[in-house]
Amino acid sequence: MSESIVVLMIGISTLLGAIGLLALIWAVRTGQFDDHSKFIDAVRHDNEEDLQDAAMMEERKKAHKEKMKQERLEKERNYRPAD
Repeated sequence: MSESIVVLMIGISTLLGAIGLLALIWAVRTGQFDDHSKFIDAVRHDNEEDLQDAAMMEERKKAHKEKMKQERLEKERNYRPAD
């Protein structure tokens, strides 16, 4: 490939990247990604069983993490290097 084609490709890709970045900044500033009804709809469709399931899952994660931590500490305490 000639040098001029490589320079042209780099220039065009930089220009397209800048246009994409400007479009993203414009969309964020004008509120294109805002969803004001998201939280209202989420609360409307939640029920008590789903909330209890979520709380139970969090407790299980914490218990599992604590169990893994205890096992790791137990292995470290019982570690004996090879003679």
